[in-house]
Amino acid sequence: MTPSEQSQHALALCQMAPVIPVLVIEDIAHALPLAQALVAGGLPVLEVTLRTPCALEAIAIMAQVDGAAVGAGTVLSPAQMEDARKAGARFAVSPGATPALIDAARLNDMPLLPGAQTCSEVMALLEQGYTVQKFFPAEAIGGVTALKSIAGPLPQVTFCPTGGISATRAPDYLALPNVACVGGSWVAPAAAMRAGQWEEITALASAAACLPRAR
Repeated sequence: MTPSEQSQHALALCQMAPVIPVLVIEDIAHALPLAQALVAGGLPVLEVTLRTPCALEAIAIMAQVDGAAVGAGTVLSPAQMEDARKAGARFAVSPGATPALIDAARLNDMPLLPGAQTCSEVMALLEQGYTVQKFFPAEAIGGVTALKSIAGPLPQVTFCPTGGISATRAPDYLALPNVACVGGSWVAPAAAMRAGQWEEITALASAAACLPRAR
């Protein structure tokens, strides 16, 4: 799968809902009810970050939920890319991009949403064929104002900004023509997961799924 084809797949996923939940799963028992709650609320695309020992097992469990499109986040190496594919991930997300990671995405037929911060990084990925990119860490590097500025010289690139985005900030990003969706963790609070408050998470997902967007 070429970078251009990967971006086509990534854009289709981004267009499924205005928010992609960014999930850190500490307890494997949370994986199934969490995926069910988020999908029930209208957020089918789920990013499980590879930051915990049970992340790959969680991906395998969540990938079995009807309507869920589960991917791996914080993918930093070719080995993690391969592990994510074997676990059933349908896409991979990285905070940045390296030649080795890009090669691994191609070899594993894995749609990659590579991260970029600067115009030079965006342009380098665009040269490879990545027209859909992650903008991370969004709030820390200029947020909405930065993305507005980038849209001027690079209108052909579409972004999924993540990093520090809240329910109140998300609408400002989604109003931008170069933003397909946003990534955020507010739809799955750690306290709600620990307490098993799945109905609360479904309600948060429902509100997020109704956010309007420019694209």
